[in-house]
Amino acid sequence: MIFSYQKNVKKSLQTEAFFLITLTRNYRNTQVNEALDLNKIREQITDLDQQLLALFAKRRSLTLNVAKSKAHNLKAVRDQQREQELLVKLIKHGKTLGLDAHYVTSIFQTIIEDSVLNQQAYLQTLANPAIELPSVSVAFLGDKGSYSYLASHRYFSRRAENIIEFGCQSFSDIMAAVESGQVDYGILPIENTSSGSINEVYDVLQHTNLSIVGEITQPIEHCLLTAVNTSLDKVKTIYAHGQPFTQCSNFLDKQSDIRIEYCDSTADAMAQVFELQDESVAVIGSEEGGQLYNLHALEKSIANQNENHSRFIIVARKPIEVAEQIPAKTTIVLATGHKPGALVESLLILKEKGINMCKLESRPIQGRPWEEMFYIDVEANTKSISLQEALSDLTAQSKFLKVLGCYPIEHISPTNVPSSALEN
Repeated sequence: MIFSYQKNVKKSLQTEAFFLITLTRNYRNTQVNEALDLNKIREQITDLDQQLLALFAKRRSLTLNVAKSKAHNLKAVRDQQREQELLVKLIKHGKTLGLDAHYVTSIFQTIIEDSVLNQQAYLQTLANPAIELPSVSVAFLGDKGSYSYLASHRYFSRRAENIIEFGCQSFSDIMAAVESGQVDYGILPIENTSSGSINEVYDVLQHTNLSIVGEITQPIEHCLLTAVNTSLDKVKTIYAHGQPFTQCSNFLDKQSDIRIEYCDSTADAMAQVFELQDESVAVIGSEEGGQLYNLHALEKSIANQNENHSRFIIVARKPIEVAEQIPAKTTIVLATGHKPGALVESLLILKEKGINMCKLESRPIQGRPWEEMFYIDVEANTKSISLQEALSDLTAQSKFLKVLGCYPIEHISPTNVPSSALEN
């Protein structure tokens, strides 16, 4: 009887143990399943993203206080030594958290660039209080979706709450809209890293009283866009502005039996392709611009060069003041006359004054055969004594000289990080 009792107890304990093991396993499996639930993971990521946005906003507000302090103490906007020390410190801390050095560098270089641009925008509002407006009107080439449109929104998003858009069909139309007071600003592409200078823009600058008041560099990411689902072998006609065709020539040469349709602008080309709703037609443009026309990318990164950027200038009826803490660029146009070494003599003046020339472009003078006008970009503020002296000497030596504008340098070069800091 005792034996039977012991046997029953043993069996009961085994059953209990089995039950507990099963319960534990089910609990663990439930925990694992919950931990791997995709929806819950995404909810956690979304929550973290929102927290990050709040922190980014807080950081940006603090950089505004930095700009106010620099305005008071007349300190330069950038301190690249401090930026480098900050990046090295962040990289070291990131490594302790399991973060790759290049990942940390990429994130914080973007944050630093944003900080510098916002500080510059604030200092410029102090230097030019009369132009601070809640709304601005801007003339650009083409319509919504063009690279000029995208560049204008990138530039003015830091400077105004509302942007009134004014699409134009030519560069001269843009200039006329600004000259007449129809719009506040005009934006014009001046050069491209792939196809070089845009001569038409330089030519219209010869005959205007407008001033260059800003610049911006816009990434050019050409894609082949379509309105309907299709395949590359079905595409027989490609619409685009002349510039993208040149920049994507290698891709186009590989396509057989392709008909090219030139359009006044990229935006016009995208609008036409959307209206056609045809699997045999496509357009060359940006993926971001194509989304405005419900177009999707059939092929991405089709440009000859992976690194493709366009530099745009912003023109207005009146020149602006550039705060002394901000790196400035000045564009001048001059005619030297017909004599040996005239241009060299002009450039030597810049060298003697320690002024860096970052761009030299020549264009024929209309009505004066074999004579040229020279456009020169220098990294200097018209307030500086060295540039004032250089302009005085150049005026005395040249047949014609005009300052087209002094404006902040918008391109922010990334701070170099020592290679030792990037090593794991």
